[in-house]
Amino acid sequence: MIGRMYSSSLPWKVLSSNLSLNVQTEGWNLACPEEGAEAEIRQFTVYVGFDTPFFEVPVVQLGLSGFDIDQRDSARLMVKAENITEFGFQATLTTWAGSRVYAAELNWIAIGP
Repeated sequence: MIGRMYSSSLPWKVLSSNLSLNVQTEGWNLACPEEGAEAEIRQFTVYVGFDTPFFEVPVVQLGLSGFDIDQRDSARLMVKAENITEFGFQATLTTWAGSRVYAAELNWIAIGP
């Protein structure tokens, strides 16, 4: 058999939304590096639950759509979707050095059966 394609009998599901996180979000630690620890990596993680679960682990794409970062230092911010399950995922924001991140806007999309 050449070029045979298989398709799932389950329909594809697509879910998407956005997140607004900032200094008023409980646990936010990206705005102020601790005294003497300006070079250390700082991470903030938030759990995102899906409105309805997937039948299998979906593919999740997470994107940064906006931010508020202090202009005194370089803008250092990474976003990553981690620990993805059928029920949700963790969005992890990372900064380092003297960067002060006051807010971040994220968009995400999850696709799967």
